[in-house]
Amino acid sequence: MHLVQRHCLQPTLLAAMLALAFSNASAQTSTSAPANKTAAVEKQLDTVTVVGRGQSGSYFDGESGGAMKNDTPLREVPQAVREVTRQFLDDLSALRLDDVLDYVASVSRQNNFGGTWDNVAIRGFAGHEDTGMSMLRNGMAANRGFNAPRDTANVERIEFLKGTMGALYGISEPGGTVNLITKQPRFKSAHSVETYYGSYDYKRLAFDSTGPLNGSADQPASLAYRLNVSTEDKDSFRDHVHSKRELVAPALTWKAGRDTLVRYDGEWLRQLAPLDRGVVSVKGQLGVVPISRFFGEPADGDITLENQTHQLFVEHTLSSAWQVRAGMQYRQGTMKGYASEGHAYGGGTASVDDTGLLRRRLRYRDFRSEDWSSQVDMLGKLNIGGFEHDLVLGAEAFRFDIDQLLTQQPSAQWPTYGINIYNPVYGQVRPALTVSAMDRDQRQRGTAIYAQDQISLNPQWKLLAGVRYDRYRQHIEDRAAGTTTDQEPGATSPRLGLTWLPSQTLSVYASVGRSFRPNLGTGANGAAFDPESGTARELGVKWQSADERLGGSVSLFDIKKRNVLVPNPNNTDFNIAAGEIRNKGLEVELAGQIARNWRVALSYAYLDSELKQFPRRSGSAFVVHEMPLEGGMLLGLGGGFTHVAERTGDTGVPVLPAYTTAKLTGYWRINKTMRLSLDVDNVFDKTYYTSAYNNVWVTPGTPRTVTLGLQAKF
Repeated sequence: MHLVQRHCLQPTLLAAMLALAFSNASAQTSTSAPANKTAAVEKQLDTVTVVGRGQSGSYFDGESGGAMKNDTPLREVPQAVREVTRQFLDDLSALRLDDVLDYVASVSRQNNFGGTWDNVAIRGFAGHEDTGMSMLRNGMAANRGFNAPRDTANVERIEFLKGTMGALYGISEPGGTVNLITKQPRFKSAHSVETYYGSYDYKRLAFDSTGPLNGSADQPASLAYRLNVSTEDKDSFRDHVHSKRELVAPALTWKAGRDTLVRYDGEWLRQLAPLDRGVVSVKGQLGVVPISRFFGEPADGDITLENQTHQLFVEHTLSSAWQVRAGMQYRQGTMKGYASEGHAYGGGTASVDDTGLLRRRLRYRDFRSEDWSSQVDMLGKLNIGGFEHDLVLGAEAFRFDIDQLLTQQPSAQWPTYGINIYNPVYGQVRPALTVSAMDRDQRQRGTAIYAQDQISLNPQWKLLAGVRYDRYRQHIEDRAAGTTTDQEPGATSPRLGLTWLPSQTLSVYASVGRSFRPNLGTGANGAAFDPESGTARELGVKWQSADERLGGSVSLFDIKKRNVLVPNPNNTDFNIAAGEIRNKGLEVELAGQIARNWRVALSYAYLDSELKQFPRRSGSAFVVHEMPLEGGMLLGLGGGFTHVAERTGDTGVPVLPAYTTAKLTGYWRINKTMRLSLDVDNVFDKTYYTSAYNNVWVTPGTPRTVTLGLQAKF
């Protein structure tokens, strides 16, 4: 077993943060935080007490801290941003990030590594197959290492930041970045318990509690907590697939002084489930076998994923014009277990022979990773030369280590360890694992500085200029091959945008920016790849109602990315560089309250991509209507649909048919504390396929499911 070395944060940064935590200034408190605007103002911390599932909330939020790292209103941001609010998550009964994706324009599902992680593409750019999409957690990088699918029990909202965010966050995809914002403590006690039961013996229990930890009638509280806990146990429409999940997410907020706020946000998540590669296509044809059929080996047991995250933030007001924020993060992840996986060969078309035999290989994985990161931002509001400047100055550093051990049986034994797809027989003798398919230690180090200035040329015109410089180092020790590989690329990522505000409800914008992402790993020859670089251009219009309850946008984008990796057709364990790809498209989104007691979310996207694994067209609609009843009761009814056009697997095969699925939801608030809910997903029991990596790893969609829930607040 190879362990990853532990590293400490720079002592100078830690000392600075501790000094800030115990210092006081005479200026008024301002705790605006881009990664967590729900905890941005002390007044909000005192008055907002929402826990558990909500009703009568909003689908539209006119702010997005993650897009600019400050309090710039959403309509002034020169890029498309989709805010998925907590109310929308509740109405969808979205328990995973994956449950939201089909309702956001230009977002499509990708290979999820047998159900062990989240992987999506935004505007046709999916990220690396071993790190996934560009993802942040409260504004800090959250995609390094292997991460179990994200649970929403402790999520307050999700920001889909469209276009390149390289000038602020560095290593990222030019199509967009996902920022998960977690629930924060409140200074008024509130608690909720939720329980669910549904199809395939689905069981879930969740607990959400918040309140002050000190204070009295004479002394306001300065310390508050939040605790989210969930546990889940379920079977599946897939044979021999059973999963368990547990989440514990504590958070603390400390008003350390008049001008200082300290926040801790933690999370521990464990998932136990088989590595389920899905079904196969035979000579490019899907539907040859039932979507329930499992081609692994039940005796392999579960793949165990454990992730823990610890975040510490300090926010301190220096004066009426300047504020400093600092953040530290430690993340650890493990992935361990056996899996019998179908093997694609002959371009994937020959993977199943004429008798129905699917070649398999038994593998054992032991992956471990540690990730330390830190960032410091200075926010300032100045008037220079008669123009107002909104400044963000920052620095960032990270240290990431991952140790990967992957052993498997010799390739000559794959046919003898095969399984017949028409008449599978389980219980084969486990072969010996004598081949080290992967045994390597990878170390990544990164530092960056960045600056951003939003200039108010006049009340109607806003100019945004930003730039970031990243210095990246990677060292790979391949113990199986006895080789080492080093690379030290650097990149400058600029950003330029212009916004015109002709009225209080309308804005027009244009922007251009660049992105940078090192290509991880090596090719079949052991050599490192050159980094990817992208350029994204965007033009759009935003609108929001005068009461800020409804908002929408229309955007056009044109994105190019160079040095893109694709699977090696001659050896699917490795990638090759495919050169440059270009994606162009149109997005339309509308979300909010269209009338009293009516909530709606609409999306449409058209994508012109050179790669066919992304749908050319996709769209969604979701509507909820609430009806007040006598005695304070409330009835909510809603539903919607999602549509995804034809596309292919990640390797270009197989062709995945277009699909349209429908959802119905309803809830009855019996009184102020009790609530019943009912959800029906895939109402018409549509057979569909959400993603595929190749012909033998095809992920089928879930058939119709019914879930009954009971929620209580106290």
